[in-house]
Amino acid sequence: MSKNKKRKNMGTFAVKPKEIERKWFVVDATNQPVGRLASAVARVLRGKHKPTFAYNADVGDHVIVINADKAVLTGNKKDELVYWHSLYPGGIKSISRGKLLKTNPERLIRKAIWGMLPKHTLGRQVYRKLKVYPGPDHPHSAQNPEVLEVRD
Repeated sequence: MSKNKKRKNMGTFAVKPKEIERKWFVVDATNQPVGRLASAVARVLRGKHKPTFAYNADVGDHVIVINADKAVLTGNKKDELVYWHSLYPGGIKSISRGKLLKTNPERLIRKAIWGMLPKHTLGRQVYRKLKVYPGPDHPHSAQNPEVLEVRD
């Protein structure tokens, strides 16, 4: 490039809130490994599947997970413990993933997806677009959700 020619500055692309188009997706968790399901859902919630993805903006879509009670745990994950704290002294609690899948499958799916999202304000904002239901019915049919295929 010669000294006299100047480069045209393209600038950095920044998506504006009015330009964001949000879709609704529905995912069937039947016979899906929980971890693979969670990574696919977290990707769509963050918006990483879109060309307008930005790390500092919420450009993701809404995701509905149905049949959470029919998800599967592979290997020895049924025996692994999930821990949390009640915020009281001595309040450490635990339950096995297998038992949690039987008693409260929505919590297991939500916890797996939360583990794959950023732990700050943007992550909490993205997490609110997740809906999980244990059975095949959901109250979001008015949003006309598209089916999202999760590969095994």
